[in-house]
Amino acid sequence: MDRDAELTAALDAALVRELRTTFWQINDSFFRGALTAPTLELVGTRATLGRWIPATRTIEISRALVVENPWGAVVEVLKHEAAHQYVYEVLGEREQTPHGPAFREVCSKLGIDAHATGLPRADPAEPANRIVDRVARLLALAESPNRNEAEAAMAAAHRLMLKHNLDAARAAAARAYGFAHLGRPSGRVLEHERIVAMILGKHFFVEAIWVPVYRPLEGKRGSVLEICGTRANLAIAEYVHGFLRETADRLWSEHRRATAISSNRERRAFLAGVMTGFADTLSRQSAKSRSEGLVWVGDGDLVRYFRRRHPHVRHVRHAGQQRTDAWVHGREAGRKIVLHRPVQGVTVSRGRLLPAKA
Repeated sequence: MDRDAELTAALDAALVRELRTTFWQINDSFFRGALTAPTLELVGTRATLGRWIPATRTIEISRALVVENPWGAVVEVLKHEAAHQYVYEVLGEREQTPHGPAFREVCSKLGIDAHATGLPRADPAEPANRIVDRVARLLALAESPNRNEAEAAMAAAHRLMLKHNLDAARAAAARAYGFAHLGRPSGRVLEHERIVAMILGKHFFVEAIWVPVYRPLEGKRGSVLEICGTRANLAIAEYVHGFLRETADRLWSEHRRATAISSNRERRAFLAGVMTGFADTLSRQSAKSRSEGLVWVGDGDLVRYFRRRHPHVRHVRHAGQQRTDAWVHGREAGRKIVLHRPVQGVTVSRGRLLPAKA
């Protein structure tokens, strides 16, 4: 056996172990430990993403699914197949079709997608594009060279989002929710990344959580930021996430040139300061909105969707970066950030991490 084959065999073995660990986590979190371990097998087919085979008590997972898609997609497919196992072995349902009423009821109760893709899907009829387009037009105005006009346009865009979500909450109409994973998985979550997650959750009408992922081609674990929300809010939050990361990196490069810094040693502190400064700006805008009677108290349906996806959430406190001169300079720069550029054109997964397959 050559080295490449050995490496592939080693990664496959590590991947199956990770799938087994993930299965037990799903079993504990969603099925209260009712399932007994099936055989987990990687298969070469692309015809199906995953398959529960009752006769051999096997869950098959497509190797292409694992290699070509984010780990979040793999977890959703594994949940879907575990739900099939639950219906067959725990409920003892043998008469209905695999995606029949019993299966759909279990998936609905547990927040698992009942479609054959194994992935949650937002309602395509949801009128998301209209609000996204209106926000995009306001953010385009925020490109004005006049700072007062630019800040007013950014504030107007955020106030429009607030009014849109308040109106939807007052209407008490059912809304479709989905999720998106933002950025690349990393082995360590840094302070500026945690502040961005806080900004999205506090000011952009989504729930944010860091979720564990596995990087199969590296054989390593990591974390990625997941946001949950409506289609429109996911689109805007994903745009804001990318905008802030790019803007912070640009501000650091400008700061290095202006101060003749030769290393990146202070980069993390500066970026944490940038995000803190931008959060300060948004908090001032929110205070102004509250003074105008626009008070956001949260979306109960979204919270319930989030809790179905994440039944056991653990909160951990982290020590922040030392408040060095770099952090202070970063905060000053962050307070001057004006969120702008059209949102149109951003790519949003909206919980659809894979194309639909039967």
